[in-house]
Amino acid sequence: MEFSYEVKDSYAEVKADGRLNMVSAPKLREFVTDVIAGGSNRIVVNLENTAFMDSSGLGALIGCLKAARQAGGDLRIAAVQPQVNMVLKLTSMDKVLTAYPTAGEAFSND
Repeated sequence: MEFSYEVKDSYAEVKADGRLNMVSAPKLREFVTDVIAGGSNRIVVNLENTAFMDSSGLGALIGCLKAARQAGGDLRIAAVQPQVNMVLKLTSMDKVLTAYPTAGEAFSND
């Protein structure tokens, strides 16, 4: 899985390309931790190119959300694909991780 990020006006967009599973989950946590350490605490994880996520990936997203909130910010997800959305709904984590159609809409009302 590949990660990249871009700082926008009011948030940092982390793009995740590939499968978010037990192999890539620790990498996502580390990547987001580095983004937060770089000064961005409002983060959108763009899942447009993430067609698969397992429980490890879900745990990583929750850990990243916690890290962002501890830094005084928030983490939101965008462009969630059907399988990822199914995992979120089956675990009721869709109530914890706010999903938006696009990264640009994630913090547009704040």
